[in-house]
Amino acid sequence: MSLSHGFVTSKALFCFCVMLLFQHPFWFSTSSPTGLSLRASVDDSPGSPLYRIESLTIDERIQRFINITNARANYLHLATVDPDSIRGLTWTQCLPCQKCFQQRLPIFDPRSSTTYALLSCDHPLCQGTDSAFECEDGRVCIYNARYAGGALTGGLASVDTFHFPADRHRIGSYPDIIYGCSHASQDIFFQNSEVSGIFGLSKQPESFISQFSASRFSYCFAPFDDALPRPLILKFGDDVPRLPPPLVRTTLFIQVPGDTHFHLELLDISVAQHRIGFPTGTFQVRPDGRGGCVIDSGALITVIDSNTPGVNAYVQVMRVFEAYYGSKGLVRIPPRQDLELCYQLPPNFKDFATLTFHFNGADYTVAGKFVNYFYPGVFCVAIIDSNVATLLGAWQQQNKRIIHDLGMGALQFSDEICNNDVG
Repeated sequence: MSLSHGFVTSKALFCFCVMLLFQHPFWFSTSSPTGLSLRASVDDSPGSPLYRIESLTIDERIQRFINITNARANYLHLATVDPDSIRGLTWTQCLPCQKCFQQRLPIFDPRSSTTYALLSCDHPLCQGTDSAFECEDGRVCIYNARYAGGALTGGLASVDTFHFPADRHRIGSYPDIIYGCSHASQDIFFQNSEVSGIFGLSKQPESFISQFSASRFSYCFAPFDDALPRPLILKFGDDVPRLPPPLVRTTLFIQVPGDTHFHLELLDISVAQHRIGFPTGTFQVRPDGRGGCVIDSGALITVIDSNTPGVNAYVQVMRVFEAYYGSKGLVRIPPRQDLELCYQLPPNFKDFATLTFHFNGADYTVAGKFVNYFYPGVFCVAIIDSNVATLLGAWQQQNKRIIHDLGMGALQFSDEICNNDVG
């Protein structure tokens, strides 16, 4: 089987939360025996099979980002209250199709693959209440997956060899990859494109990264000039750069029972180097499953929880931004879309407030220019509120090397010129 007909990764990150909203085709890849690099197209970036954002105005692009982010927040809540319905599963449409969406490239026919097989009901991933798959009638292993907005897919748990181009002349093969062969789906958002399924990146055992036996994966978002996402390189295993200790910061993931998103222990937040001083426990996961902080590139902008106990964290953060720009004499203007705090942009003004997330053991500082959205003559602080959780979104990950080290159980990050990574 080949993935050349196109996959879209489901991120939680993703925070990269469970799945990433990246899609491939994979333009190229390089690989070592224990490493893999894939050039991916972010949703709505040039080169993506879903690319259509260039025809939108800046206002429409920003509103699209906000809508996607709100959907991600709702998705996270669904995954918290009903974790068995949300899995980081890789799947593609397969023949015969009972209820398939339209795709522009041929649907994969398992009969054409000499390495294709059904996953046995005896396999560990087809047993137990926490499994991605389930045995039906004691004879066939199946799956059903649900996504934000009511999208559904279901089919047969399958095993096959995946092929990626190692360079212009060689193909790298990865045998015995477990995935879903979808025979029925509903409300899939990437229909009528080259994308045929989901490429799952999560901490769950059925995700690609777990099966690849690569405990590390990494990405680096190049700046989204004109609110247009750029392609990026997904690196796995030994292809992930080893950063020198003075440059890299490390914070451990928080394990939340029944939740496979990438939770981080957020202690406090600073704006323009002013530390707000939130009470201990403000950003902890609450008994109802809401709260906490997740790094999720599927959320295109950052979300700050407005339902934190004892204090509205979103309001507090925005008040500090407001006080800072007020001290600079900037003229506030009405909100744009759902971005509450907007200002006229004076000529040559560059003194934008930084944003720092104080994680346990590491401070994550966003440069001022990547905190905001810019319109002609106007800028807005690119943060929205939610009563679900705090999300560190893709916009505030620009020019950052992000490394998920599952072996260490930690997130690592450093500043980087990400345009150099894409090449």
